[in-house]
Amino acid sequence: MDPRPYDALLLVSFGGPEKPDDVVPFLENVTRGRGIPRERLVEVGQHYFGFGGRSPINDQNRAFLEALRADLAEHGLDLPVYWGNRNWDPYLTDTVAQMRADGITRAAAFTTSAYSSYSSCRQYRENLYDAWAAADGAITLDKLRNYFNHPGFVEPVVDGVLEALADLPEDVRGEARLVFVTHSIPTAMNDAAGPPDAGGAYLRQHLDVAAVIADRIRTESGLDRPHELVFCSRSGDGRVPWLEPDVNDRLEELAAEGTRAIVLIPVGFVSDHMEVVYDLDTEALATCSRLGIEARRSPTPGTDPRFVAAVRDLLLERAAVERGEEVARAAVGEIGPLWDRCPVGCCAARQERPALCGVDAP
Repeated sequence: MDPRPYDALLLVSFGGPEKPDDVVPFLENVTRGRGIPRERLVEVGQHYFGFGGRSPINDQNRAFLEALRADLAEHGLDLPVYWGNRNWDPYLTDTVAQMRADGITRAAAFTTSAYSSYSSCRQYRENLYDAWAAADGAITLDKLRNYFNHPGFVEPVVDGVLEALADLPEDVRGEARLVFVTHSIPTAMNDAAGPPDAGGAYLRQHLDVAAVIADRIRTESGLDRPHELVFCSRSGDGRVPWLEPDVNDRLEELAAEGTRAIVLIPVGFVSDHMEVVYDLDTEALATCSRLGIEARRSPTPGTDPRFVAAVRDLLLERAAVERGEEVARAAVGEIGPLWDRCPVGCCAARQERPALCGVDAP
């Protein structure tokens, strides 16, 4: 239980609006530089207005922050935990400035995004660079490795799927299909995900962890259920290819094929934020109801103690590495544990920007 050389833990998240007046300014932050008209942002904002103009993500981060602090204290780790968002208050740059004022010199950063791609990893690294630079490089920030295959992330998902299956009507439970769901990204972004010589990491990582979970469900339930990966939350220019199939399009096909029951598994998300409560709980479940498919949505890891403990495990693992010690890295599936520092050109974007936490970073 030695966190040295770290004297703080930094929770880094996407952020979200907390009242109706925040919605369009928040979306302007998210889409800055893409030339999206304000009227289109107002249209997209209807998703948020339907929930009172408030995203659930910040409240979920507050609960996770509280759980992290309690877990660290319970295990004798006297380490302050800070929280900064990329797109809304508390902004990451402001948080790092406060850390500097508090005398923090080196922090481990845990992001609420588990997979490799530009939007789910490198963009976080770019924002970490911006915050670091604004603080005159006075704080060393190390991003903890991607954790899509960490047991602390996977185990809560497995248990949630089993609970969802048990809640289905008995007459269709045995034939229920497992439909894993994640956020769609442009196919070009997936092609560039991971090191330059091994693209496609975003899709490959999702398929790997979905196979692990499906195998665990088979072991626990005694039934080998069909499973697949589908996508939600596509946005942007309709002429640009994105990963498919869309969850609602696939549900139409499954109904035509005679599927009577499914479990929607939001494996791409760590908590029940807008993409889950709108895209799945609102739209996809409504599609299932219309099509006559019995459907349940399994929970995300959220504040499950095993997921909270995974952050502590990743923190102590990286701390030991930085001290030059040998460590055992927890991971399931075929891919294995990912790198601590991203390779040169990892998850490249069209317009290159400085990014922290890579082997070529400051």
